[in-house]
Amino acid sequence: MKNIGVVGCGLMGAGIAEVAARADLDVLVVESSPEAAAAGRERLAASLRRAEAKGKIADAAAVLDRVRVITELDALADREIVIEAIVEDEGAKVRLFSALDAIVTSPDAIFASNTSSIPVTRLAVATSRPSHVVGLHFFNPVPVLSLVELAPTLLTDPDVAERARTFARDTLGKHVIESKDRSGFVVNALLVPFLLSAIRMVESGFATAEDIDEGMVRGCAHPQGPLALVDLIGLDTTKAVAESLYEEFKEPLYAPPPLLSRMVEAGLLGRKSGRGFYRYERNRA
Repeated sequence: MKNIGVVGCGLMGAGIAEVAARADLDVLVVESSPEAAAAGRERLAASLRRAEAKGKIADAAAVLDRVRVITELDALADREIVIEAIVEDEGAKVRLFSALDAIVTSPDAIFASNTSSIPVTRLAVATSRPSHVVGLHFFNPVPVLSLVELAPTLLTDPDVAERARTFARDTLGKHVIESKDRSGFVVNALLVPFLLSAIRMVESGFATAEDIDEGMVRGCAHPQGPLALVDLIGLDTTKAVAESLYEEFKEPLYAPPPLLSRMVEAGLLGRKSGRGFYRYERNRA
């Protein structure tokens, strides 16, 4: 597969586009508006400039030339694989997969979702070719973290799943683990209860965010504390993933704490808004 489509050019979509372009693929990224497309291309360019400065790539401009960021979804008609990386909203993803089904012409094309929590079957059945739909969940920052979770559904053709695995492993150079099609897959099903427990500690006054994070960094050798990680992920994304997990499993440990809900309602979303459990300079959000 040489012709790659990505829908969404936020942090995840830009990261996926970058690793594909660095693998010498022809990458077409679709955004929702000219403003979002321009911001996405600049996000991608800035990441490539950093990679060049660190000696990880030889020529950032040459890699960027392999990526087009546009607003026309119909341009994805000739893609061999399309990876969805839009907002973590089931309705929006279902509508997108239905639209892609009518646009992408090759019957062998693979539709992949980067969802972190929504069961992929719900997206697959929105198409006329559910056998060609899989979950491919990348991790932020995509150019740095090596893991991809592969989540075939009950309807995914085994050959399609193997092609998706080969693409992620051999073409993009990722390490692939496989999960059943369950909300959260492997990593978030384990990680999110940990993050929510840390939020509940703050909510109850058990400890401060700073002390909780320092305890996990210095006591458990975590690279960063759980509340700093929530700020990096985004409190809105954390809440959406928790809600999806709770809907799937009905386990109290997955239920979003009231503090998380209030912070999201107040617009305290973490790094991207300038304030979450910590404060950030807006130009770094």
